[in-house]
Amino acid sequence: MATFLNNLAALYKSQGRYTEAEPLYLEALDLKKRLLGDNHPHVATFLNNLAAALYKSQGRYTEAEPLYLEAINIATQVLGENHPHTQTVYRNYLRMLS
Repeated sequence: MATFLNNLAALYKSQGRYTEAEPLYLEALDLKKRLLGDNHPHVATFLNNLAAALYKSQGRYTEAEPLYLEAINIATQVLGENHPHTQTVYRNYLRMLS
């Protein structure tokens, strides 16, 4: 169910329907955390997706930044700092800052 919600949110995001995408990302993230725990790579992915939806769509950088930092922290702890997923989240964070 969490993956379905995340994918639907991504579809809405791609259509510019950011207001509809955000609650789906939040619900998907909550489900993933409850199912897998807070320190799982999938949780990092969902945090990254939510941060991207927030900052790209609405310029809500102060809300997106802690999500990116949490995703980076999880990915680094679980996957290592040189893992492609960790690097992707880190690049997304740096893009937001620039």
